[in-house]
Amino acid sequence: MDLSRRRVLSAAALGGAAALVGATALGSLAPEAAFAAPSALDPDAPDPNFAEGRVTGVADTMLLVTGSDGTLWRIRVTSASSIWKLRPATLDQVSVGDGLYARGVRLPDGTLAADSVWVNIVNLQVHIAAITRNTVHMDHKGSRIVGHVVPGTSVAAYNGTPAVADLSLLKVGAHIQVLGAWIPDTNEIEIATVHAAA
Repeated sequence: MDLSRRRVLSAAALGGAAALVGATALGSLAPEAAFAAPSALDPDAPDPNFAEGRVTGVADTMLLVTGSDGTLWRIRVTSASSIWKLRPATLDQVSVGDGLYARGVRLPDGTLAADSVWVNIVNLQVHIAAITRNTVHMDHKGSRIVGHVVPGTSVAAYNGTPAVADLSLLKVGAHIQVLGAWIPDTNEIEIATVHAAA
């Protein structure tokens, strides 16, 4: 994250004029961005500007999150923050029990001013076990996952080409990468993007 992004997020969290800048002007909200390579940090050190975990509370513009390692995060959502929950979303669509990844800027009070928040996002390498009209049944490391096709949202990118709404080229037995949104406490996801060979 460059210094201008830090200034925008800090100003937004503190109520400055920069809060008027739209979040999409700051960078991609595409689900692939959640899994982008981290900046040049010590690989053994935790990234202070990255949080993950499950939402335990939502208070005003603050997300209270418990990380998988027990870290308690306070993530401030500002007018410059972008939220993804299968598609661009708003803070009122984030619920207790949701999982998330967030990137932003750590503020002096210990909160993380969010640049991007990806809610319930998953990135899986799977094999297709079965296909029905609106679902793709997938095997992931011995577990079955049901992927729901969401009309108007789910797309497929075949052989690295731009994504299209037509998922009819997916085949049983094929190895695919799927980005989607987990339905909390289930083995089901809603499909955002499938990367596959045609």
